[in-house]
Amino acid sequence: MQDIGVLFVCMGNICRSPAAQGVFERQLERAGLAGRVRVDSAGTHAYHVGEPPDRRMQAAARRRGYDLSSQRARRIESADLTRFAHVLVMDQANLDALRDQGLGLQSLPSVQLLMSFAPELGVIEVPDPYYGGGEGFERVLDMVEAAGEGLIAEIRRQLG
Repeated sequence: MQDIGVLFVCMGNICRSPAAQGVFERQLERAGLAGRVRVDSAGTHAYHVGEPPDRRMQAAARRRGYDLSSQRARRIESADLTRFAHVLVMDQANLDALRDQGLGLQSLPSVQLLMSFAPELGVIEVPDPYYGGGEGFERVLDMVEAAGEGLIAEIRRQLG
């Protein structure tokens, strides 16, 4: 059975990327693909290494049936770029941060913005909800749910 890895990346790995991981894991279960795709998340910065996702993101996710409680923040490492077929970044600033870290990703077409999988929304970045109100966490979940559906279609295509 072919194994495809998907890594979601944001700045601190406590809001957007853990939400994307939790949402996508559930979407894979619903699509019958859970055993065929590895999913993880990481941050471009080490601000929150070892911490659980932000409590506000956990609460918003829980209201939609997603459990993020077992996740812990970690920083992306160069080995991730070979372990994961898809490295999906939440915004341009973090894509730039990855490039600045010298991980060699310039030659990897698999590193891209997550929202490229939801072109119908007309947005290219998932905004950071950390300093905003509760509606920001809901918006992030809406966006990653939509992008996850597009990503499921791509994974199905890759798996044949």
